Amino acid sequence: MAEVTAKLVKELREMTGAGMMDCKKALVEVEGDLDKAVEVLREKGLSKAAKKAGRIAAMGLVRTAVSEDGKTAAIVEVNSETDFVAKNDEFIGFVEGLAKLALEADSNDIEAFKAMPFEGATAGEALTAKIAKIGENMSIRRIDKASGQILSTYLHGGGNIGVIVAADGADSDANREALKNVAMQVAAMNPQYVSRDEISDDELSSLRKITLESALNDPFTLPKPILNGLLDKVGEVWDKADIDILDEKRADKGFNFNYLPNFLSDEAKTRLAGLAIAAKMEITENKIFTGLVDGRIKKQLKEMCLLDQTYVRAEDGKQTVAEYLKSVDDGLKLTKVIRFEVGEGIEKKEENFAEEVAAQLK
Repeated sequence: MAEVTAKLVKELREMTGAGMMDCKKALVEVEGDLDKAVEVLREKGLSKAAKKAGRIAAMGLVRTAVSEDGKTAAIVEVNSETDFVAKNDEFIGFVEGLAKLALEADSNDIEAFKAMPFEGATAGEALTAKIAKIGENMSIRRIDKASGQILSTYLHGGGNIGVIVAADGADSDANREALKNVAMQVAAMNPQYVSRDEISDDELSSLRKITLESALNDPFTLPKPILNGLLDKVGEVWDKADIDILDEKRADKGFNFNYLPNFLSDEAKTRLAGLAIAAKMEITENKIFTGLVDGRIKKQLKEMCLLDQTYVRAEDGKQTVAEYLKSVDDGLKLTKVIRFEVGEGIEKKEENFAEEVAAQLK
């Protein structure tokens, strides 16, 4: 049996990151065998991690890494339970190491990534060790990579948002600056697509259907001729009080009709929407209504597609991202854009401090 010395405990602690007393107990349990003690701590780490796995980890950090030749960039999101841990130097170093590891990944599969060698173990085992040491649930949520003849990365808010923009084109200072500016645009404006070409016919059809139904359910935003036609029919469905208000406002030539909904009951507005939906076939055949729907779709696509968005630093306030890139270098073409935002899509637990205290008192 090897003697459990302070030096041995220190060595185990440096190897695993576990607490001093945990290291000593593990060494005593395996009679001083360092390798077996590492396994014991990993097993206990797994046990601790399992207890924490049910806790929501929606905070965390995004980090990027760029290959030595500057042609490939990787991005990783690692989640923690609290923002406090996300600002911890050890956690930050861990995430940065994983971003570099992601450069070597063959796919975006997280289980395969967690099985990759990392710091003398695997990425998954290293994560388990961090959970055991820090005491919070954590998860390696996602990774991705992009390659191009030229690329740029950008981190916003200390790592709350990470962006990679890859392109084909000349590797020049001007092009690098342009891609950095576009990466900042992506961070701020969060486009869903790079260009309209990425949107499928099914998605466009769904967008049109949603836009059309939304317009019918909000009849006061319909073109005035259509709205007036619906208001002429409200005698069939409105109460007398709302009809009197309508008659009064129509008689007042100085009244701004855009404010009419402010004077009507909720029931009147609901029934007016019902009239619009009932007249759906008639309204959708109206060219004025078709123009309204087309205009709203066009506006949405302009917000959804990066190249169609107004460039945030445009001097004229009109130049699109596509026009900006063309003005820098007509041969600069985006190949891939990635944006990670910490915790996006994770359902966060709503906590009520007063209720929590009351529950503890009980």
